[in-house]
Amino acid sequence: MEKLSQKRAPIYEALEEFRRNRVVPFDVPGHKHGRGNPELVGLLGERCVSIDVNSMKPLDNLCHPVSVIKEAEELAADAFGAAHAFLMVGGTTSAVQSMILSCCKKGDKIILPRNVHRSAINAMVLCGAKPVYVNPDVNRRLGISLGMKRADVQKAIEENPDAVAVFVNNPTYYGVCSDLRAIVEMAHANGMLVLVDEAHGTHFYFGKDLPVSAMAAGADLASVSMHKSGGSLTQSSFLLTGKNVNPGHIRQIINLTQTTSGSYLLLSSLDISRRNLALRGEEAFRAVTQLAAYAREEINAIGDYYAFGREIINGDSIYDFDPTKLSIHTLDIGLAGIEVYDILRDEYDIQIEFGDLGNILAYLSIGDRIREVERLVTALADLKRRYKKDKAGMLSQEYITPKVVMTPQDSFYADKESLPLQETRGRVCSEFVMCYPPGIPILAPGEEVTDEVLDYIVYAKEKGCSMTGPEDEKIERLNVLRGKQD
Repeated sequence: MEKLSQKRAPIYEALEEFRRNRVVPFDVPGHKHGRGNPELVGLLGERCVSIDVNSMKPLDNLCHPVSVIKEAEELAADAFGAAHAFLMVGGTTSAVQSMILSCCKKGDKIILPRNVHRSAINAMVLCGAKPVYVNPDVNRRLGISLGMKRADVQKAIEENPDAVAVFVNNPTYYGVCSDLRAIVEMAHANGMLVLVDEAHGTHFYFGKDLPVSAMAAGADLASVSMHKSGGSLTQSSFLLTGKNVNPGHIRQIINLTQTTSGSYLLLSSLDISRRNLALRGEEAFRAVTQLAAYAREEINAIGDYYAFGREIINGDSIYDFDPTKLSIHTLDIGLAGIEVYDILRDEYDIQIEFGDLGNILAYLSIGDRIREVERLVTALADLKRRYKKDKAGMLSQEYITPKVVMTPQDSFYADKESLPLQETRGRVCSEFVMCYPPGIPILAPGEEVTDEVLDYIVYAKEKGCSMTGPEDEKIERLNVLRGKQD
């Protein structure tokens, strides 16, 4: 087979050719290369708006690619070491949902950690799969959920031999990785597929001395957020497949929910970003790793903050750690992570990725420079000097073990009623409650509302967490199944 040239970017090249040809548009979109919407041109620029076009023969079709999009898929698969790659314009949410919908039908069991992104549970609402949760290990000092222990995964597989798949986060939002190779081996030995959420692991495919990627570990499907650490436009991602997966079937599943009007701005950004990482990724992510190491050292020198790294590896539930992650524990200065998040934004004009009850995450990637990191370090030192207080009475636990009563689908579509938050104790929730980001549900459909969950929700609201999920935007009421459940 002819070796593919990673210097190519076929979608981008086709768009440039299209632009040069000055084609007269009698198709959609209706702005007609921006002429009908001058304010949009003013915001995005003529060059950008002129290539916001519809599918046509020279530009291929995302639903059934035969030319330039197909070439882009082949180049992406080659770059990521996958058997096939799909360009996704609905974010990694749509990629995660396509993974689960492709292998689970109503009643099928899927083994997964409970600290998954809501997109995974949403997929079970759609297809009716039954979750078999493996409670992740927890670091009590940091208050964060970790990966799955090998023994816990093995136990779940032995107790549920009819499960069709095992779902793994690689890594978690905080940079924690489970023993992916071992989990793949266990699952495959029992005839189960392995699905991997790599929303935060794009760089694993291109950097050196980073945790193993899903494809390198032998996983069957992986969802990769190219727009996070990979540099493409927001909402663009890849869905990768291993050699034992039928790509035609995956395409059919993707086409159930993904738009038939794929944005060429997103598609070309995937194409260009893949080329960039294939050619320069190793060098770029080496620099990111070095920048993160410098930041951790400087932040830990301030005192009371703890920017944690590979020293927390335990060989099992923290089998490996992503050294590009700058996760910082804040409770020892007497502030919740979300409080530090708000102060950095409001008083220092620094926007970090997220803050939870005990930690913040500053997302470092290929666009960061040392001057921004130094500004963050200086701000954190000043923030501690101005705001440090006693941490007595602060809640630190990020993960709450759920009480699962019924499947996400059955509870989501069940007869329900809306009750004030404090009156839902002991009832079965029929909607989601989460802090976003990171988008890991505190409550998911089918789970019992407990005192611990209610305390967490009230505390998180008081601290300023951005709560999402319920119909009631103020999170003062919850939808629960009508009538007490036995």
